[in-house]
Amino acid sequence: MSGSPADSSENWTRLYEVAAAQGGYFTTEQAQSVGYSPQLLRHHVRAGRLERARRGIYRLVHFPIGEHEELVVAWLWSAQQGVVSHESALELHGLSDVLPAAVQLTVPVSWSRRRLRIPGAVVLSFAEVPENDRDWHGPVPITTVRRTLADCAAAGLSPEHLRAAARDALRVGAVRPSEIAAVHEALAPYGGIEP
Repeated sequence: MSGSPADSSENWTRLYEVAAAQGGYFTTEQAQSVGYSPQLLRHHVRAGRLERARRGIYRLVHFPIGEHEELVVAWLWSAQQGVVSHESALELHGLSDVLPAAVQLTVPVSWSRRRLRIPGAVVLSFAEVPENDRDWHGPVPITTVRRTLADCAAAGLSPEHLRAAARDALRVGAVRPSEIAAVHEALAPYGGIEP
């Protein structure tokens, strides 16, 4: 480190603690809160200690690479307001063999009025996700199995995939039949959950 007050080992430790809780990633704002200016972040990028994941989001170079880093980057892009949902959440819950082409993130309805630059690998839905509809997968929030199935039913996920996910969720006890009324309704024209 350069030895400047803003670049002290104490500040680096605080930055590391923030990033460690988020898979090695942090935002410019989080860095500023522990004493790192944008100029100092650029210095550390040039020195090879940090890498820029996208505008305003950085990664500690020597932090172990995680399995779903794209989820952390999308969540940080959403100012930690988004919740991984729909098919992305189905995959994380182990209820689908379909690999989504993009991270599906549900953000607050108020975001629908914003002019956003949505990252290319992110698809947004606008809805409120209360705490009781959230779980955690590593450092990112995801919708619960019940909420995920309801969101997928409302979004028109193919009957085959919705049926398979609902069956798996019921089989492992992640939901009760009474909790997935939206799934029953969506699959009724296709023979229901058990065709």
